[in-house]
Amino acid sequence: MFASRSLLERYSMSDESEILGRTDFDLNPGSMAQTYVDDDRLILSGQSPMLDRIELWWDRQGLPDWFLVTKLPLRDRAGEIQGVMGLLRRPDETERRLPTFQTVAKAVAIIRSDFAKPLRIADVATACGQSLRQLQRRFQDAFGITPQEFLIRTRVLAAAKLLEQTRCSSAEIASQCGFLDQSRFAQHFKKRIGVSPLLYRSRS
Repeated sequence: MFASRSLLERYSMSDESEILGRTDFDLNPGSMAQTYVDDDRLILSGQSPMLDRIELWWDRQGLPDWFLVTKLPLRDRAGEIQGVMGLLRRPDETERRLPTFQTVAKAVAIIRSDFAKPLRIADVATACGQSLRQLQRRFQDAFGITPQEFLIRTRVLAAAKLLEQTRCSSAEIASQCGFLDQSRFAQHFKKRIGVSPLLYRSRS
């Protein structure tokens, strides 16, 4: 395993010995970590590499920010895939002005500010000056997921923080994070985090 100096700084580590043995889930919020693991699994299985996909990552201050991510398979001399390499870089001003970037950036801002409300993706598309189909296509190109899935993951991430930092009940958290009911909240949470809200809280 090899990690660049900038990646170590992002996770407040002094050298590579601190990252050895850790997983994405040890270093990132659960819903974001699951996305990274799913991407790696696809590349390890021999599917297409990921080239300059727009993603939200944590910056050095621990805040989510935009980055362009490239992931490629690492092959041995026989051509067999043995690992994954990744490159993380900030988009420059020219790239930030691209239509796809502008559209998804505005949509993400709306979702992140209004996720607790009964938000409709069709309304988000209208606010971005796009048809629902256009927004879905551009979101898929940028993130590899639909805007609806991004909305759910945003709600799950917010719920995970409340489980860690408060003693609110699952019903209260479901309501605060925009889920229709406690049952739906538990279903979405377990699907994306891998454990129930109750078990997640007990481990926090």
